[in-house]
Amino acid sequence: MTTSDYKPLVLVDGSSYLFRAYHAPPHLTNSKGESTGAIYGVVNMLKSLIRQYSPDRMIMIFDAKGPTFRNEMYSEYKANRPPMPDDLRTQIEPLHKIIRAMGIPLVSIPGVEADDVIGTIAQQQADLGHDVLISTGDKDMAQLVNDKVTLINTMTNTLLTPDAVVEKFGVAPELIIDYLALMGDKVDNIPGIPGVGDKTAVALLQGLGSIENIYQNLDKVAGLGFRGSKTMVAKLEDNKEQLQLSYELATIKMDVEHDCPDEAMTLGSPDKQKLAELYAECEFKRWLKEVLSGGATPPPVGQTKQDVTKIIDEEVKSVVINQEKYLTIFTLEQWQQCLDEINQVGLIAFDTETTSLDYMEAKLVGFSMAYEWQGDIKAFYVPLAHDYEDAPEQLSLESVFDSLSALLMDNNVKKVGQNLKYDMNVLIKYDLNIAGIVGDTMLQSYIFNSTATRHDMGSLALKYLGHNCVSFEDIAGKGAKQITFNQIELEKAAQYAAEDADITLRLFFYFNEQFDKVPRLKELLADIELAVMPVLTQMEQSGVLIDADHLHGLSSEFAIKLEELERKAHDVAGEVFNLASTKQLQVILFDKMGITPLKKTPKGAPSTAEDVLQELSLTHELPKLILEHRGLSKLKSTYTDKLPSMIKPSTGRVHTSYHQAVAATGRLSSTDPNLQNIPIRNTNGRRIREAFIAPEGKQIVAIDYSQIELRIMAHLSGDESLVNAFANNQDIHRATASEVFATPFAEVTNNQRRAAKAVNFGLIYGMSAFGLAQQLDIKRSEAQDYIDKYFERFPGVLTYMETTRQNAEKNGFVETIFGRRLYLPDITARNVPRRKAAERAAINAPMQGTAADIIKLAMISVSQWIKENAADDVKMVMQVHDELVFEISESKLDMYVSTLVNLMEQAASLNVPLIAEAGIGENWDQAH
Repeated sequence: MTTSDYKPLVLVDGSSYLFRAYHAPPHLTNSKGESTGAIYGVVNMLKSLIRQYSPDRMIMIFDAKGPTFRNEMYSEYKANRPPMPDDLRTQIEPLHKIIRAMGIPLVSIPGVEADDVIGTIAQQQADLGHDVLISTGDKDMAQLVNDKVTLINTMTNTLLTPDAVVEKFGVAPELIIDYLALMGDKVDNIPGIPGVGDKTAVALLQGLGSIENIYQNLDKVAGLGFRGSKTMVAKLEDNKEQLQLSYELATIKMDVEHDCPDEAMTLGSPDKQKLAELYAECEFKRWLKEVLSGGATPPPVGQTKQDVTKIIDEEVKSVVINQEKYLTIFTLEQWQQCLDEINQVGLIAFDTETTSLDYMEAKLVGFSMAYEWQGDIKAFYVPLAHDYEDAPEQLSLESVFDSLSALLMDNNVKKVGQNLKYDMNVLIKYDLNIAGIVGDTMLQSYIFNSTATRHDMGSLALKYLGHNCVSFEDIAGKGAKQITFNQIELEKAAQYAAEDADITLRLFFYFNEQFDKVPRLKELLADIELAVMPVLTQMEQSGVLIDADHLHGLSSEFAIKLEELERKAHDVAGEVFNLASTKQLQVILFDKMGITPLKKTPKGAPSTAEDVLQELSLTHELPKLILEHRGLSKLKSTYTDKLPSMIKPSTGRVHTSYHQAVAATGRLSSTDPNLQNIPIRNTNGRRIREAFIAPEGKQIVAIDYSQIELRIMAHLSGDESLVNAFANNQDIHRATASEVFATPFAEVTNNQRRAAKAVNFGLIYGMSAFGLAQQLDIKRSEAQDYIDKYFERFPGVLTYMETTRQNAEKNGFVETIFGRRLYLPDITARNVPRRKAAERAAINAPMQGTAADIIKLAMISVSQWIKENAADDVKMVMQVHDELVFEISESKLDMYVSTLVNLMEQAASLNVPLIAEAGIGENWDQAH
């Protein structure tokens, strides 16, 4: 089935689209505070679907308001579903207007569901011999699939044909209703047969056929051999009427009366003028510019709070990429010609192609470059190691090594890339380095707006250039069948690689233009993000030494403890159950034990999330055991089991990957392994840190900033009492308690200090009186009194918080001391929880972001000092939150530790002192 010759009637499940878009990021709002994220998501999926299939006929079907015939059949149908959120309900009418303005027929029929309308039209069209493509994420619609009717899930771009239904569900389309009826559906409140899940339903249907056949052969059920088969006959007999009801509820109606003749199913021409008005109202910038460039006139300025001219000027037109112009370099003469041109222009985008995403394992397969030449972008790929059968002869790395190395190290030729840190890591093993880096589009996007989009090339190209890139899966396949880059046919590989460089260069130009309007962003890129990139690369290459034997011992110990916790949990529950099963835990806690649920999931089930269990554990033993089991199990699977297997044979060390463009506030994160999440406040976490050891002749030195975010709060707020407390090097929590409780500093009790500490840190993270009361186990009124007294004694903090909220609402973002921005699209949202969360983020982000900037500046300064003064004796091996970890020669500890502490304390100038504290030990835990 190809999109070029396949012209089906496309039926879109609008209700499925709507809810999926609502729950998926980004949660957008316009400048009036009106939610627009669901509208954006639905329209984006529609545009993608239309691009893919270019349909002539298309209909979008939505559920109508009010009850349906299924509610008359069974009053409890969908009774568990929570009401539609207000901020979703308000998006329905403008969404319908946009869909109609796009020229898409829209159908909604009272008394039936969208599924029934879709099923009726699909069957009617199939009977007429027409192909039908149903776009939905609803598994129930698999019952409609036949030779003429296919489903597509646009979120995963997977098709469900009759064979694919069997592969996915284990039964053919004609048995899907039976499958759904047997299992029931908690979301729709369809009862089904108690105890029948996916595996049992499939076993019954594969063994005996339809439900009708099952009841005709009940004597054969026990012999099917699935778990619970011997007791299944009684369940089937006891619940026969309930199963019949479930079957009827799960059956999609095929005879809905609809006023939608064939001629009404045609996809019409878009009303560009109407779309311009609607896109301007929602502030969908790129789409607005598209329709304006297509002939629509700008809506009147003032129609929205934000000037329409400003909206459209912030975006760029979709670029046109001519991939036929891409070159594949096979000869030294071609390579030399490109070099000559590059030396004339002085700026290239550079990218490597490799065999693995793991920089320690990756082998270089080729590289691509792009540069501006004679008014156009020239992009080429140099294949070096494609080794599939019948691969053409290629240049060797040896043949281009000298010229490539000279080019990469030439500061006069500026380099840009997308996630260049990965390329730098790969090239190091070939003794190749990159100098003259002036841009990294991943980092530029992150600095430009960390929350607007993901920062991978495909997302950036689509958002900022309107271009849909060839994905790696397009040329390499997916899953177990995916091949590595060296096995990809050269024609496909070259086009993919050259496009990477081409798009990278275009994105660099785009972001450079945006940064010219905000010079502080350009400084942030150059002075912090690009400057810290080689430091992170060096740390990744260094890795950290791990004591595998220690971890193996912990794994064995944790396994025994987990078994003990499991037995205790079973004893408390009075039965054996799977502690990792959310469904089983829900039954035990809320049905059997009768505990009152504190929260519900989006699907209406009682929540067993960690915060819920934390609260329940205060009064119930089982939730406490579950939490302890979860925590220990996570430590075992994530660290004690996994870390030894991550030791690289070539170095004997573990090599993490640091990420600069993940955490919205500017903090670094790490993966494989994640070093940020190893607990430090519990015994088991500290015992894992004991496995991070110093090599022979060296010690681990951990240096971290003391209360850095509170110090930044003092700097930002300028509160006199807070500034004085830090300036006088007082215990800040004791000083706060002295102020809040009107108690002499020397007479502050431990409980008063504890309360003050909770207030200090709580305010940074936007904690409410309710949250403070829970943390301190006091009444809410008492907690509110603490907060009120705090603001009375530290009025500058209150002024800072109020001013920050107001500026965030006015500007849509907040800034760190160094100009890093965090955009807050929900700051004016009508949805109260989202708005409150954005307000909390507005308070915290400048502090957390500034702390992130300061530690990066410290890393840059420290790395330069090490390089110049102590390269043989000091190695920076880890960065975790506000802490840097070093390996230092034992004989040089006295000489170097104080210098490193001083360098960290001088990384930034605040109006309160920055304090760094050092710890020394044979392992990471001892160094605290």
